[in-house]
Amino acid sequence: MALARILRPAKTAMSSGTAKTKHWVLEFETATKRQAEPLMGWIAAADTLNQIRLKFDTLEEAVAYADKHSLAYTIEQPQQKHLKPKAYADNFRFDRIR
Repeated sequence: MALARILRPAKTAMSSGTAKTKHWVLEFETATKRQAEPLMGWIAAADTLNQIRLKFDTLEEAVAYADKHSLAYTIEQPQQKHLKPKAYADNFRFDRIR
């Protein structure tokens, strides 16, 4: 059986919102090499497990699902956000480096 990854997806670079980062995702690693099909030129792989993407509310639910179906898995913890407090008034401070 293929190796599964359990992760929490990062936000896309094209948006500032975090809408699709709330759930944990279980997805499978690609077992075969992707190739371009000769007729249409689309990229395809021989295995269909890489098309499966399951969403869970918590990490424990995803791990329980993988254990129940005896899937080998790895867990990728999300990186913590470091928010730097900013104020508009800081642009006009006297000691600001220009």
